[in-house]
Amino acid sequence: MKKQYFINANIIDPHNSLNENGGLIIDENGKIEAIGKKVNNNNLPSREKPIDLKGKYIFPGLVDMRVFVGEPGYEYKENFRTLSNAALSGGVTSVVTMPNTDPIIDNVSIVDFLKRRGRDKSKINIFPCASLTHNIEGTNMTEFGLLAKKGIIAFTDGVKTIQNTRLMSRIMNSAKDLGCLIMQHAEDLHLSENGMINSGIIASKLGLSGIPDIAERIIIERDLTLLEKVKCRYHISQLSSSKSVDIIKQRKEDIKFTSGVSINNLSLNENDIGDFRTFLKLSPPLRKEEDREALVQGLKDGVIDVIVSDHKPEDEESKRLTFSQAATGASGIETLLSLSLELFHNGSIKLDTIIQALTSNPAKILNINKGNLSIGNDADFCIVDIDKPWVVKKENLISKSKNTSIEDKKTARKSNQYVCKRSGII
Repeated sequence: MKKQYFINANIIDPHNSLNENGGLIIDENGKIEAIGKKVNNNNLPSREKPIDLKGKYIFPGLVDMRVFVGEPGYEYKENFRTLSNAALSGGVTSVVTMPNTDPIIDNVSIVDFLKRRGRDKSKINIFPCASLTHNIEGTNMTEFGLLAKKGIIAFTDGVKTIQNTRLMSRIMNSAKDLGCLIMQHAEDLHLSENGMINSGIIASKLGLSGIPDIAERIIIERDLTLLEKVKCRYHISQLSSSKSVDIIKQRKEDIKFTSGVSINNLSLNENDIGDFRTFLKLSPPLRKEEDREALVQGLKDGVIDVIVSDHKPEDEESKRLTFSQAATGASGIETLLSLSLELFHNGSIKLDTIIQALTSNPAKILNINKGNLSIGNDADFCIVDIDKPWVVKKENLISKSKNTSIEDKKTARKSNQYVCKRSGII
């Protein structure tokens, strides 16, 4: 690899408190050699021809903490190759994959398979999760210790919640002893069962079963109560309601934990569902505008730590059904950064805060050396023209599945330039 020089860029790296105009030098091994305002035409070898970015932005490669990939078992929806291409097109260089595959990621032999496939097909950094319980059935714990030694970065049952309080207590105790990260999808089964959208006027108008926000609050309050006694690494995958934000704000003063929010819940509300738009059937569901505003404020105030894409690709046959029969989820890894930048353009959140929630914060929670532009690190970064708009068309998406929640929406655009030194699956 030839040494590369980039100059005249606006560089934002929250991990290193860097926000300045300058340049970036990548060495022959794909590592960051120098960065910042000292990298300019006056300090470069005369024989070199640097790439002038003309004021475009350089961010660390995004770290997406919630991504569903179809491999193994659902390759017709997504695989490592199509996922990595889609991720890179959106500035994402590291992803945390969910265990909801076929078979479920709950034993070391499947982890070995993931390592081989990731090395062979992926261009990005893949950090896999394993399930909390065998076959995500919510009854018997998986072998945290063995799976962690194999490179599993966190444990979650994906779109399912640990309903049994005694089991959750055991899980937290094991996580504490082994230093494992637990990521919980907070939703009480009995209150949300058969629900499809937010419980309220819109659900009544459309004649659909609703999911009340209390279903989320009950699990959060239960887990945080357990966390008072058993202080393990605990992360709430996605918040969706203002009441949940209030709880997080109150409890963060006394308990150490983190939380995330889907870009869908930050950008859309239940009114966007319109007349049964199945691409907006999501989990957690889109809620009221006041809930969306509370989530934005929670991110702005530092109450919420991370923004995720909740990338869940579904084939067209699974979405082109009646709302009650349609699969839940949306493809979002390609539009994560673009939608997040809208929060900056409309004055809701500072740019530094957004980039921190997409890079250094998730990396810190996961204990990985990603999401930063430190000298000597792999050159995982993206180059962004934050003022150039684009219209989201499903036929232009790189992901194998095109079930985007924001089709035909105009949003900020990432440029086609990026550098990512592939480190592969851990």
